[in-house]
Amino acid sequence: MTDHLFNLHGDVLGAMRRGPKAFAKLVFVLSEAEEPADTDLGHFRDRIVAAGTGDELIALWHRTLTTWDLAEQADWSAAPPRTDARRTDAYDRLGFGADLRKALDEAVPVFKEPGATVISKEFTSWYSRDAAAARAFYWNSYEQTLRRKGWSDEAVAGLDEASHAVVERLSDPTRSEAYGARGLVVGYVQSGKTANFTGVTAKAIDAGYRLVIILGGTLNLLRGQTQRRLDMELIGRENILRGTDPADTDALIGIDYQDDEDWPAKFVSHGGRPSTRGSFDIERLTTRDNDYKSLETGIRALEFDKQDRTRPLYVPDNLHNAAARVMVVKKNSLVLAKLIKDLKKIGPILAEVPTLIIDDESDQASVNTTDPKKWEDGKVVRKAINGQITQLLGLLPRAQYVGYTATPFANVFVDPGDEEDIFPRDFLISLPRPTGYMGVQDFHDLDSEGTAEETHVRGVYDSTGDRLQEALDAFVLTGALKLYRVEHGVSEEPFRHHTMLVHQSVQQREHAALALRINSMWHRSAYTSQEGHARLAALLAADFQRYADDGLPTPTSYDDLKPYVSRARQLINSGGEPVIIVNGATERDYEQAELDFDRTPHVWKILVGGTKLSRGFTIEGLTVTYYRRTTQQADTMMQMGRWFGFRPGYRDLVRLYIGREVPLGKKNTVDLYEAFEAICRDEETFRAQLARYATLVDGKPQVTPAQIPPLVSQHLSWLKPAARNKMFNAELVEIRSPGQWVEPTAYPTDAADLRHNAEVWLPALHALHQDVSVFVTLSDDDRGNYIRYPALTATLSHDQLLGIMSDLVWGRPELFEPHLAYLRDNSGAGCATDDWTLILPQTSGVTSTAASVLGSQPLTLVQRKRNARGVFNRISGVAHRQSAERIAGRRTLSDDDPFASQFHEPRRGAVLLYPVVDPDLGNPADLATRHGIDPGKVVLAAAFIPAVGAAETPVPYVRFRAVDSSRRSEATIEVP
Repeated sequence: MTDHLFNLHGDVLGAMRRGPKAFAKLVFVLSEAEEPADTDLGHFRDRIVAAGTGDELIALWHRTLTTWDLAEQADWSAAPPRTDARRTDAYDRLGFGADLRKALDEAVPVFKEPGATVISKEFTSWYSRDAAAARAFYWNSYEQTLRRKGWSDEAVAGLDEASHAVVERLSDPTRSEAYGARGLVVGYVQSGKTANFTGVTAKAIDAGYRLVIILGGTLNLLRGQTQRRLDMELIGRENILRGTDPADTDALIGIDYQDDEDWPAKFVSHGGRPSTRGSFDIERLTTRDNDYKSLETGIRALEFDKQDRTRPLYVPDNLHNAAARVMVVKKNSLVLAKLIKDLKKIGPILAEVPTLIIDDESDQASVNTTDPKKWEDGKVVRKAINGQITQLLGLLPRAQYVGYTATPFANVFVDPGDEEDIFPRDFLISLPRPTGYMGVQDFHDLDSEGTAEETHVRGVYDSTGDRLQEALDAFVLTGALKLYRVEHGVSEEPFRHHTMLVHQSVQQREHAALALRINSMWHRSAYTSQEGHARLAALLAADFQRYADDGLPTPTSYDDLKPYVSRARQLINSGGEPVIIVNGATERDYEQAELDFDRTPHVWKILVGGTKLSRGFTIEGLTVTYYRRTTQQADTMMQMGRWFGFRPGYRDLVRLYIGREVPLGKKNTVDLYEAFEAICRDEETFRAQLARYATLVDGKPQVTPAQIPPLVSQHLSWLKPAARNKMFNAELVEIRSPGQWVEPTAYPTDAADLRHNAEVWLPALHALHQDVSVFVTLSDDDRGNYIRYPALTATLSHDQLLGIMSDLVWGRPELFEPHLAYLRDNSGAGCATDDWTLILPQTSGVTSTAASVLGSQPLTLVQRKRNARGVFNRISGVAHRQSAERIAGRRTLSDDDPFASQFHEPRRGAVLLYPVVDPDLGNPADLATRHGIDPGKVVLAAAFIPAVGAAETPVPYVRFRAVDSSRRSEATIEVP
């Protein structure tokens, strides 16, 4: 039966390519006379209200409204994307009434998750939305592929915006003057960066880029995975076959994927050769199994046909009729040398070819890592891969370089004074955290008393033993639970592979010994005996049933799971031993069928290895991780987090067994779980600051990529952001933070310093009012829940607080100095705060302890534990922040929180102050006497929020000094 309403709305929305227009007028023009009800908006509203799952009309409007909601650039609306105001503008232009708006909002809620963050130089606009839509053959095909894979409208629209932001910052491929942009895209570990650069590739070749070189990892296994993904989702069957009849088996000899179980069904089809359908073909210069060797058809493989041979290739008439060339090349000096050699033979035509170079994992091998001593002596010698990339950029003057990584510190530390290098001088884009992604935040309770650690993390301490047997049992049990879920209606696609990772050492000999031990342990585990079943039953009851997702099938008893345990054990045992060792120095070490997750139907194995099991290597079906490996570089450690990624249908089964007391050197131990949390905090701070600095000031960027390095922090003394030979010197001078929390956590430990700090705070303590103020924290979900807490308060002038902060002794003064510089800045762009409300939260429970500090009135003592690096993870209580934010103007005032409203004044900030006792020094009740508490055992720790600025236009948030290595002898440059 024909859905006339759906067809009509499809035609109407198709006429709104540039944004929403008067809906009723277009409906009148495009409707058919025999279907008058289709023009009635009331009929449309009734259809939305009554629609069930899978209604095509709802899906059409979901795609359209989401696209409009997320558009970063919208000529038809001044409202920011992802807001109710943007949606309202769309409805206004459509001419929809209140009832229809309400129905659509319920069916298609506004997607408000943050989008990509862009730090960029000013650029010449050439890639408008109209220009993109005019030439979008490969992007449209890729978009449809993503939807067939189950991507949501929000995810597709988000990728569209993020990839558009990259392409519009590349050079116009048709411009006469050659310019090569340099950029960096930052994602999360195993979060879908490949999808983004595939989208960028699709849009770039549609726009006119005719040579795409993708640097795809340092192993052929990784390069082959990238090639297959591009072939399957973008290049497509017709370009792979190049006119070969797929039914002619003799003609298919030599064409890859004939042994691939997904060929041809899951490879995109363009419905014929693209060149016969109004577009252009893509010629592959590499295949799944063959890296770049030499141009198989000679130099002619890079000879582009021109319609007008008297004019350059980049002229539109020539460019848009030429085929594109794509190659996926391993980052190997021998391979790159062959490519450079061939390119040198081609001659002047190279200067006419718009080229895109995408560098996957761009902080690996690509960055110039010279010996620090030579660097300091001014003797910079490029490493092989870095030198070859710069040669490629030199040979291809129209080449655009875009690096992709989840750990960007090494890239932003590249010397900006080196004009030939890959520093992202033009743009840096931070991708948002994807929906459904499991990252560090899902394993760490960063800002609350959450359950992430309790659910997913199993610490390995000296007191627990190594817990390796328990990890093996968890692997068997989770495999059985996956099989159980498939039998009870869950899609089996995410469960095709089931793996466990054991990463304990970088030494190959230790990998062999560990694999032998695990194999022996496996055979002694008695999974077919009563003893083994009893152990698994106990683990199911104590762990996996307790933390199971209520929305997924989970057996109520072990007896229900027992048959699936037998099948899981068989799958893990198939092919011999359950363990695969992944290491080695040659490609042959990785040519194991069970490491090729694309071509092997079911990989149910335990992978033991080191470095090669980290960067770029996606371990499909990873459910249980056993991790006890140390490193002293944060980026290296983050890349080892293979347990991050997407876990549909088994997110609740993921377990991380991680070392909490791992030797580092001869005398020290480190907590690897705490180290990942510290890295996460640093990275999230980096991303949050990028989001703040992305705001334009007077229509211009307030920072450029060259000014990003000082934003990189290091909070663990033993864990640097990147290796020293990847870093250059930069010093952050000031962080401006109007309406933003500043929470120093590095306080001194020496008793004399603590006494000094107490004396500095004493005048403020004496200024506290005797009467208690009662603040109210309201729930964010408007359900009427609230928390009340009493507090002592005082009002401090800005000079008073500045004097206190300046006189305090800090554990890491260099971390607080940029904030102190902001407090000192009395310029128009400085700290817009005249005075401060000082708040000391008080409690009166049976376990509460109050004591005088240097003769002050009794103050409630709180406990905060320092971590292994001697700093506190947090100071302020989450429940205490809301009222302070109202006082500072960050939140709207509420009648339900009258004291916050009473204290609020324009240009007034708020300070939360806590007398903190480290439990390692004793229990507060034992330390307090009737005379008070020894100030040498109390940390007076503060978190403060400056007043939200009253300026109508944004002001820059940072001031810092940057040292350019090419101008070391000159005075330090201060960037306003």
